[in-house]
Amino acid sequence: METQNLIGYQYKKGGKALKAVNPATGKELDAEFNAASVQDADSAMQLAAKAFETYSLASGKTKAAFLRSIADEINALGDTLIHQAMAESGLPEARLQGERGRTTGQLNMYANLLEEGSWVDAVIDTAIPDRAPLPRVDIRKMMVPLGPAVVFGASNFPLAFSVAGGDTCSALAAGCPVVVKAHPAHPGTSALVGGAIKKAAEKHGLPEGVFSLLFDDGFTIGEALVKHPKTKIVTFTGSLKGGMALVKMAQERDEPIPVFAEMGSTNPILLLPKALENRAEELAKLSAAITNNAGQFCTQPGLLLAIRSEALENFKKALAVAIADVNSATMLTPGICANYNKLSGGILADSDVEVIAKSDKLDTGKLNQGIAMVTQISASAFLADEKYKEEIFGPYTMLVEADDVAQLEQVVDSLHGQLTASVMAEKEELAQYKNITDKLTKLAGRVILNGPPTGVEVGNAMQHGGPYPSTSDSRFTSVGTGAIRRFVRPVCWQNWENELLPDELKNGNPLGIWRLVNGEMAK
Repeated sequence: METQNLIGYQYKKGGKALKAVNPATGKELDAEFNAASVQDADSAMQLAAKAFETYSLASGKTKAAFLRSIADEINALGDTLIHQAMAESGLPEARLQGERGRTTGQLNMYANLLEEGSWVDAVIDTAIPDRAPLPRVDIRKMMVPLGPAVVFGASNFPLAFSVAGGDTCSALAAGCPVVVKAHPAHPGTSALVGGAIKKAAEKHGLPEGVFSLLFDDGFTIGEALVKHPKTKIVTFTGSLKGGMALVKMAQERDEPIPVFAEMGSTNPILLLPKALENRAEELAKLSAAITNNAGQFCTQPGLLLAIRSEALENFKKALAVAIADVNSATMLTPGICANYNKLSGGILADSDVEVIAKSDKLDTGKLNQGIAMVTQISASAFLADEKYKEEIFGPYTMLVEADDVAQLEQVVDSLHGQLTASVMAEKEELAQYKNITDKLTKLAGRVILNGPPTGVEVGNAMQHGGPYPSTSDSRFTSVGTGAIRRFVRPVCWQNWENELLPDELKNGNPLGIWRLVNGEMAK
């Protein structure tokens, strides 16, 4: 059968034709992509396993150069990439330009990490042959890559959480070949970025299977990839239902494998009384975090928690004015918009829920418009029904009003795991509410004081991952340099000759990296 080259392996023609839809117009875009077959998925994984044999041994310098080249190739796509992503996602140009910068920035950030080298966590305990009562043998340990990784592209970040996003970037940095299952909402964007990765791999003479890209608008290919025996790790950003389906598949394999799924979060913001008294107008600017890009961020604040007071009423009035002034925005896909309308409409129909504000600025010239809204509910009603704790993905938030501090604490205790939890407070009142704020560290992966949860910094100290159901494993982050730890495992070498050890563990420290040697950090 005739074949076409598709990013890293031979892809058979004849699969189902896929086209993206412009969510603002409802019209199909011209470019056509073939859905992969199960056989294509097998070919990709077989090539990834073959590539792992050599790529897993590539030096930090080689991998760093590869990542820098990917960033360069993405930048070389220029406006073509931005305009394609705009057409497929409905996101504005400035947002996508910023997202491209984040994507290339994290590629270069990982390149710096690889060149520095200490991320392998090299630990050396040299032999003590005369130790009593028993001698100590020479033992050395470091992190090594797990194996081929499957990455599911996300809907809400066509660049930074997609084909060359943080998951792919950190996997390649660790030494793991990657097979990406492109999100069906933006195949053209995915193909452009996939081509950039392919060019970078060819430039550095890397094996064919170091990266592959598959298209599919259903579940068949995703299931085939997760269940494939060569797959060693899976990453996913999306719904709780989708993420847990992958976790279940992975655990039911003959060889269970880890799935790092980011699945949803309501990102509560605690509004303490003094803060409300002193700066209600300022706090109402949280409307931007609630509604920016139609609220389609994993860290969008979906819950506001406060104690009933006159100051809270002033805040509600200011927030209502701000929300009413927000224009509608195109949501990422017709399905996401329909789900938003269904979930928010269901909440609005509940007699326990009141509307604080709803935007009346609807762009009637565009389809799939997300309408900003804020509702309120009593703490007692909130505590009585689990449905209020579920994420509504879009420009929506709910204010929960407690009668007193004790009831506010009950509300916090009732919440599920979160990516973030925020506190708006004056310095002098923090001690008074310490019991509640301490609970937030058990609830969330990132705890924020006097700031919105949106705008995730990509750096060394970032933790983007929290207790279930926000993620499937709260011990790891999907943003920042720490994300590389999802793709590695420790291996110990005992009694090996120096010349046979990895460079990171050799005497003389040929790479000049920081290591823990006999209990002390040293170079």
